[in-house]
Amino acid sequence: MTRVLIWNEFRLERQDEAVARIYPQGMHEALAAPLRASGLSVATATLDEPEHGLTEARLADTDVLVWWGHKAHAEVDDAVAARVRRRVLEHGMGFVPLHSAHVSKPFLALMGTGCFLKYRVAGERERLWVVDPGHPIAAGIADVIEIEREEMYGEPFDVPPPDELVFISWFQGGEVFRSGCAWRRGLGRVFYFRPGHETFPTYHHPDVRRVILNAVRWAAPPAGRQPPVRGRREPLEPLR
Repeated sequence: MTRVLIWNEFRLERQDEAVARIYPQGMHEALAAPLRASGLSVATATLDEPEHGLTEARLADTDVLVWWGHKAHAEVDDAVAARVRRRVLEHGMGFVPLHSAHVSKPFLALMGTGCFLKYRVAGERERLWVVDPGHPIAAGIADVIEIEREEMYGEPFDVPPPDELVFISWFQGGEVFRSGCAWRRGLGRVFYFRPGHETFPTYHHPDVRRVILNAVRWAAPPAGRQPPVRGRREPLEPLR
């Protein structure tokens, strides 16, 4: 069974009444519920726990880490962010950063770029177009996901070219954005998914939930995979 850990700052839900009304148990629980209903093993962790809930032992017991952060990126300990990066690169843990996690420390470390973009919070309509309908992350999704009100993110998005581009967003104000980007990093897989501003009920949208479920399944390391052998080795054939 795929073991999922959902990480959330869990600050805005406790500080902002508008956010608390949408996510009374926190965004992490809203994200966890449909994954649990699909039969996955799901745990949660938040910023204010010791080591942000991301100890070595906790990460070693995680197949896919889903990450939502926004206001407190700088409060994430550098050592913990480096720990997450190592688990992706060296152990194949999947990583699914959502929305404002584009500038989270683990994502920045895995991308190696600034990950900057344009943004605007105006509650405008978003059309999330599927550009790779054969990709597993798009399974069960029609040509387009309509989101009634969302924050705009606009190009240029300062990330390395994705290995696979699954979704492109169009916003009512005219901008477009690469909203579903997949990369392979070391032994791990990374999928960035853009929707999810805290003042809109995006994580209650059934298609958004379906995409996140698909992304978790795609990012999970394959069963039975053996780690590669590195370092000095004796030759397989005699050397002459």
